[in-house]
Amino acid sequence: METQQQTWQNMTGKIFQHSITQLVEEAIIREQANGHRLKVCVGSDSHVYGDAINYATAVVVIREGKGAFTFIRKEREIQNISIKERMLNEVNKSVEIAYAICSILENYDVEMEVHADINTDPDFKSNVALKDAMGYILGMGYIFKAKPYAFASSNCADMMV
Repeated sequence: METQQQTWQNMTGKIFQHSITQLVEEAIIREQANGHRLKVCVGSDSHVYGDAINYATAVVVIREGKGAFTFIRKEREIQNISIKERMLNEVNKSVEIAYAICSILENYDVEMEVHADINTDPDFKSNVALKDAMGYILGMGYIFKAKPYAFASSNCADMMV
């Protein structure tokens, strides 16, 4: 699977040599052994630079009441697309990772949310993709969060893109 071959890093830039599935499973085992209750949030963001679009996908592991840590994947694509298509690309990247890790999360009884960097206010351009993104994420059976509650995409991925 393509997601297994991607390079992941943390917020300080440390590169990991393992797949996201292995990184998440090792983190869950370690954190649950330390008595932490966990939740995972997946979200993506993008920025346009001329003809290039930089994407970042964040997998945020939250230790209930004890902070969080993040795994990040960065990608760069050369394309000229609409805002709606770009927002849906972000959602697709998040769902791809959510799908890759969902069975691991189920095995360890860890809840997951998928965050979309899409504004619920119709006055914002990204809102054009809200219904499609919500339908896709909910249709996959995941918990959906949009701005202002989509911190995995709006904050974590945004910082790294």
